[in-house]
Amino acid sequence: MQKESVSWVKKYSPIKTSQIQGHVKEVERVLEYVKNYKKQKKRAILLYGQSGNGKTALVHAIANELGYELIEVNASDDRNKEALDLKLGNAINQQSLFFSLGKLILIDEIDGISGFYDRGATTEIVDMIKNSRYPIVMTANDPWDKKFSTIRAACEMLEFGTLPYTSIAKVLERICDAEGIKYDKETLQSFARRAGGDVRGAINDLQAVCEHKKSLTKDDLEMVGQRRQTESVLQSLTKIFKTTDTTVAITAFDDCDIDTDEQFLWLEQNIPAEYEKSGDIYRAFNSLSRADVFRGRIKRYQHWHFLSTINFLLTCGKISKLNVI
Repeated sequence: MQKESVSWVKKYSPIKTSQIQGHVKEVERVLEYVKNYKKQKKRAILLYGQSGNGKTALVHAIANELGYELIEVNASDDRNKEALDLKLGNAINQQSLFFSLGKLILIDEIDGISGFYDRGATTEIVDMIKNSRYPIVMTANDPWDKKFSTIRAACEMLEFGTLPYTSIAKVLERICDAEGIKYDKETLQSFARRAGGDVRGAINDLQAVCEHKKSLTKDDLEMVGQRRQTESVLQSLTKIFKTTDTTVAITAFDDCDIDTDEQFLWLEQNIPAEYEKSGDIYRAFNSLSRADVFRGRIKRYQHWHFLSTINFLLTCGKISKLNVI
């Protein structure tokens, strides 16, 4: 039986704060917050910024470095009051049985809470912040939705900016050396640039390319670029087909580097795979057809203001499960 591959993201996860790249001031502030929690004006700290730039890794490193028990929940999975209370209700007040120095509470990806369907979750988090005996650190990619206003008010906000490619290159260089991967620095830096600040994504890409052939070449850059574009499209389609939040759906293609014609092709191909009932398929293709009418008007009359109408029909129309029109 073939041995299951170990994720390099986990294998090379930082175990101390000095291994965190590119966030010197942020590391110092979070470490200071956790060490002196009882003296802080705010009862929790919220780390926000681009996905994959080291926020969660830092919290794990701090817990390990200080010898704290880490209690972690992912708000994208534990999205309602009951689930959060089950996982954290006792932990925020009870003394740790095995870690004499205390606990560190991590609530990861709070922007995974949708608001309407997860009612009670934000209130529960605010109550936990008020009552916890231990430091609470939260993470988010984008915490600025109005539904998080009470959480923001209860927290110190700390932005994690986009990682420079030089910092990502240092992480990749360390992994390459440990794994015996041959590379030249120019190719490695190009590889890091293509990550767009996402160190976790860069590590996953490196493992996918080099785990078995133990070398990194310029040809690998093209393959990674194509795969990243496909992954980006699939993430956009997931937002359209699965979300219950219009603000998520309508921005589905914002960070996806494909034009409108390609959006039509991807949706046309995936509608039959997403829906089983003939009525749902009919409504989805009808919305796609209406969007196509406006696309024709743009091409014929150069009425570019119809682009917003097309985007609405493709993302929030009956192609999605929102059915807002």
